[in-house]
Amino acid sequence: MDDRASRPGLLEVMRQSLRTRHYSIRTEEIYLRWVWRFVVFSGRRHPRELGAAEVSAFLTHLAVTGEVSASTQNQALSALLYLYREVLGVDLPWLQDVVRAKRPRKLPVVLSRDEVQALLLRVEGDTGLVIRLLYGTGMRLLEACRLRIQDIDMARRIIVVRAGKGAKDRTTVLPGSLLLELERQKERALEQYRQDQGAGVLPHGLGRTSLAQRREEGWQFLFPSWRTSLDPRSGQVWRLPVDEQRIQRGVRQAAARAGVLKPVTPHTLRHSFATHLLESGYDIRTVQELLGHSDVSTTQIYTHVVHRDGLSVRSPID
Repeated sequence: MDDRASRPGLLEVMRQSLRTRHYSIRTEEIYLRWVWRFVVFSGRRHPRELGAAEVSAFLTHLAVTGEVSASTQNQALSALLYLYREVLGVDLPWLQDVVRAKRPRKLPVVLSRDEVQALLLRVEGDTGLVIRLLYGTGMRLLEACRLRIQDIDMARRIIVVRAGKGAKDRTTVLPGSLLLELERQKERALEQYRQDQGAGVLPHGLGRTSLAQRREEGWQFLFPSWRTSLDPRSGQVWRLPVDEQRIQRGVRQAAARAGVLKPVTPHTLRHSFATHLLESGYDIRTVQELLGHSDVSTTQIYTHVVHRDGLSVRSPID
């Protein structure tokens, strides 16, 4: 039995390949984990010796035995596609033809305006400000957590979202009602920076920025973590952005205290932002740009949950 793939060599080569292409550390960890699981499932044989049958068997195992979701199964396939194409340099047409699981088409959970206000009344501190930004700007959770001081343009009332999904930059609206809170948060972040003089972790593609530039106030995170952390890539200790899990807990707790019975996550506030804009008469292209969707068809899902006096259909029982 060939156990070459079980040695760190293959995974280390893949790790370096992912970093060269500026994949996020989260994607890096996920892809490496899936490749390792595939190798173990296939009897620790090297991926070069495996083919369509083994990949299909692995994906089927995930769906049937592991009972994973369609998105998780597709995530595993994407990791294997990267392994063969970018790491092993093997062009395998059959891998592209492996059937991907279809995601169920679900309508997004959207809160009413009253439910949103009830939830927002029950948040406080910097966690509360992040939560208000999620609804007020439509940002994704990680986008809000990783904001830097320079990304807030108070004069122009815009927020620059850098390296969002798909490594794309965009701008979104800066709520006027949050200007004072954001100014105070900026001062708190700068005071924290002055105390520890820590250089923030830079976005992908800026790793060669000089130490002097790293220490510029504008580069510091707007919502810094309460404590310093070890950067898994550089091995250095930095003050990283606020942990997204803290925001997730804050949303769940606020929803429970507000008596909201729907399943609520930070992404629910993004769904509500988009839906409420459409209900207010904004065109779908504007909403698409604010959300950062590459295809308007993704944004169109919100047209199915826009409130228009019920469904504009009179039930026969009435």
